Amino acid sequence: MKKRSGSASPTTSTRSAIPTRSKRPKVILSYSGGLDTSVILHWLKAEHGCDVIAFCADLGQGEDLPAIRKKALQVGAVKAYVEDLREEFVSDFVFPMLRGNAVYESSYLLGTSIARPLIARRQVELAKKEKAVYVSHGATGKGNDQVRFELTFAALAPYLKVIAPWREWSMGSRQDLINYARKHSIPVSVTKSKPYSMDLNLFHISYEGGILEDPWAPPPNDMFQMTVSPQKAPASPQTITIQFEKGNPVAVNDKPLSPATLLHRLNQLGGKHGIGRVDLVENRFVGIKSRGVYETPGGTILHIARRAMESLTLDREVVHLRDELMPRYAELIYNGFWYSPERVMLQSAFDQAQQDVTGTVRVQLYKGNCTVTGRKSDRSLYRQHLATFEEGTGYDQKDAGGFIRLHALRLATKTSVQKVVWP
Repeated sequence: MKKRSGSASPTTSTRSAIPTRSKRPKVILSYSGGLDTSVILHWLKAEHGCDVIAFCADLGQGEDLPAIRKKALQVGAVKAYVEDLREEFVSDFVFPMLRGNAVYESSYLLGTSIARPLIARRQVELAKKEKAVYVSHGATGKGNDQVRFELTFAALAPYLKVIAPWREWSMGSRQDLINYARKHSIPVSVTKSKPYSMDLNLFHISYEGGILEDPWAPPPNDMFQMTVSPQKAPASPQTITIQFEKGNPVAVNDKPLSPATLLHRLNQLGGKHGIGRVDLVENRFVGIKSRGVYETPGGTILHIARRAMESLTLDREVVHLRDELMPRYAELIYNGFWYSPERVMLQSAFDQAQQDVTGTVRVQLYKGNCTVTGRKSDRSLYRQHLATFEEGTGYDQKDAGGFIRLHALRLATKTSVQKVVWP
């Protein structure tokens, strides 16, 4: 299977078909070109009597996006927009999330979660432009994406009406959709070569459903697209450097790169060395446990490198407080609350803390591992003359005695007064 780094897609721009005059209500549909959204496009026209305007965001999924636009028009859309949002995706969504060091349930770097607010926001903008009454998506009634889309719609344009086909129609399976497509001559290619659901963007790729629904079953070896197997990765390690400015990565190996280009480059390097694979059972917002398999090579490297840079430049209490708040921040993103006052509040605090996270980190990539081997910064709080085990200056070891006695006072008092026998 051909490996993809997540940004192989061609450069695209906003395009639309020749507008048609109609008094039918308009709906902006988030369209991928796959079975689900192609059936939804036809169904919206047939069941709701809408003029469908399809929207496909280029987030680095590496697909033939002009062909997707052509297909949307073929299925019946009155307009089809395809827009290159890769730089915006990385700079305005991925990088802020990384500045918060967000990790959901200790493993998931939130690659699907962080893409939905941008797609939904652009749907709202197009709805305003096109004077649409409705917005629609292809998320099922069991998953998290329906929440992420619709919370964004509510936050940015509460007057828009949402059509969620999976919560309305009688179709309940993939075979039902295939039958509908055949009945209405909707062109879809359906094979058994990928018996699972995939979501790909510049930050990651996710796999769930189908053969992965058994949490004991290992992922197929030929499933992965962004990374090689660690066992088949190069026998020699590769060392790279990443430069940070105020918490944002700005260069790899001293070469300045745009946000999307930098992430693409780290995807290539991490994928080559089998870095960033995760297999976990997570808790969906709706209360269902779900097994997901993820590849996030570049994001994994950035997460590890940033933590190393922070260890040098951030105050102890700032780091500890941020790490206490991070699970809540990650949960907000996972559950779809990107546009919420509490996420914005936490983001402001995290961004303030990142002002001194500037410098260079050196990491070694080797067979699925990303290991920090060095860090340096002009903003470093590390002082060798204080930390040294040799004779140094600025620290009197005798001071530690009083420090310890003060912290021991309450423990000694409890034991002497209450006659505590500690277990």
